[in-house]
Amino acid sequence: MSVTADTYRGGLDAVDRLINRGGDADDLLRAVVEMLHDRFPRYSWVGIYFVEDGELALGPWKGPQATEHVRIPVGQGVCGAAAASGQTEVVDDVNADPRYLACFASTRSEIVVPVTYEGRVVAEIDVDSDQPAAFGSEDRRFLERVATLISPYCLVGWDTGGEAWDP
Repeated sequence: MSVTADTYRGGLDAVDRLINRGGDADDLLRAVVEMLHDRFPRYSWVGIYFVEDGELALGPWKGPQATEHVRIPVGQGVCGAAAASGQTEVVDDVNADPRYLACFASTRSEIVVPVTYEGRVVAEIDVDSDQPAAFGSEDRRFLERVATLISPYCLVGWDTGGEAWDP
């Protein structure tokens, strides 16, 4: 199934609907993760990591199996690099990037989008694909918009006494 502009617009509309229906942050973020995974077939694993005490702590995720990387120091791996810089990281071939922390043998590419709130990284969206070079500029723009929409709901680090990362 090819991804069209309508698919991305539909994804943003779905996030808007999830936000507007109300509920707690945990339920919202789980629903967003599920929607991203289910609506975009090449998104084989989707998760949200929260910044807590200088580390990324795995929150809601959906994929064929859990990752062993439930805590990642900011600055380590592709996820940690995105949190440290505050910039989206796109890796077309994870096997060619020495920063990649191997999770699944099937993963071929990855995109990591920081979630910022008031200029500070509070979380990030991590998406793996079993296809090489699966993430284009449309995915980047789409996921960066999703990150903006969910940012107020990702303040777990602040709410639990952790700290956001100021790149």
